[in-house]
Amino acid sequence: MKHLLAFALSAALLSSRAHGQTVALRLDSLAHQRSVLAFQQALNEEFRNPNESPLTPAEQQALTSLPFYPTRYGYYVAATFVRDSTSRPFAMETSTARRPTYRKYGELRFMLDGKPRRLSVYQNYDLLKRPGLEDYLFLPFTDLTNGHGSYGGGRYIDLRIPPRGTTVMQIDFNKAYNPSCAYNHGYSCPVPPPENRLSVAIPVGVQSDH
Repeated sequence: MKHLLAFALSAALLSSRAHGQTVALRLDSLAHQRSVLAFQQALNEEFRNPNESPLTPAEQQALTSLPFYPTRYGYYVAATFVRDSTSRPFAMETSTARRPTYRKYGELRFMLDGKPRRLSVYQNYDLLKRPGLEDYLFLPFTDLTNGHGSYGGGRYIDLRIPPRGTTVMQIDFNKAYNPSCAYNHGYSCPVPPPENRLSVAIPVGVQSDH
């Protein structure tokens, strides 16, 4: 989705030098709250835009806001970023017969709910051909809220490739959003790979009754 790429910048492109390593800047709680609110407003605007929305015209007109979980700073987490230079391209499963080509770009390793977790981030080969999207990273995941407050098929987070040497990135689960096929079955949406199934609830981001 177009709206989210700009908001990924704060998680991936803003950086500072510390002990010879590149570490993504971390927002304080107030700045983070403002960032999430701006994300939510942009997402609502897209869903009202007939050129971008997966909603029907009637749904677009009726929309006041998508349902969001309350913002929680504890789900804005610092993750160790480990690049993967050996992964091979693969065909990612989607909700249809379409199989776009991705490769695993790296892993994000972090603590959540007192336990170590990890998620893989992927690079879409088609986007490499699109100016402005060459550094887009895709983070699909499932968690224990799926089908119980959030969309049953999982959610996505958009990121950007960080500067070379980056060892820490921020993951903001408050900016997790639903795939378009959560609203319209005419879309073809990537299915989060098995390695990205979290055994913990992530009660932030966009909600769903599906």
